[in-house]
Amino acid sequence: MFSGIIEEAATVVAVQKEKGNVHLTLRCSFTNELKIDQSVSHNGVCLTVVKKEGDTYTVTAVRETLEKSNLGLLQAGDKVNIERSMLLNGRLDGHIVQGHVDQTAQCIEVKEADGSWYYTFRYETDKEKAAMGYITVEKGSVCVNGVSLTVVNSRDNQFSVAIIPYTYAHTNFHQIKEGSIVNLEFDIVGKYISRLLHFKEAK
Repeated sequence: MFSGIIEEAATVVAVQKEKGNVHLTLRCSFTNELKIDQSVSHNGVCLTVVKKEGDTYTVTAVRETLEKSNLGLLQAGDKVNIERSMLLNGRLDGHIVQGHVDQTAQCIEVKEADGSWYYTFRYETDKEKAAMGYITVEKGSVCVNGVSLTVVNSRDNQFSVAIIPYTYAHTNFHQIKEGSIVNLEFDIVGKYISRLLHFKEAK
């Protein structure tokens, strides 16, 4: 379980493909604090630490993860938003994030607004996905590349978010541009409500 509050933008130092899997090796400032078998969110995807060496660690993404996320597009030098799992005795500063990416979206516009930035993303949707809660609502929460954000200008298949200078500098949002592919995790509360309504209507 995560909160969507990014600790650091780690750097990819190696990408190794093995059959349908991809091993990602990253460098971050708190590698020495990580443990083998620990869960860490990478661009919103929960992955397990499988190896540590010096100031780098390695995680493995399986085929299903690669198909539903942007992790398969990563190359050495790319920045990845990382967050360790949430402490039960800590504050929930973002929103409840599971680390289970629902789908990807494409950035269709980046607009600077006097020191902050507005990013607009478009994603594929249909009635079935909407019934599963794969939607956004105005002023609701959405997780983009692991970052907990508030939705503005919510539409059927797109939405915008406002990025403050701190988030821009300390996450990989400064690398996102028009055409970039990002990971989306929709609000888990909305998913449960959508599911319950679906069962109610089916009766």
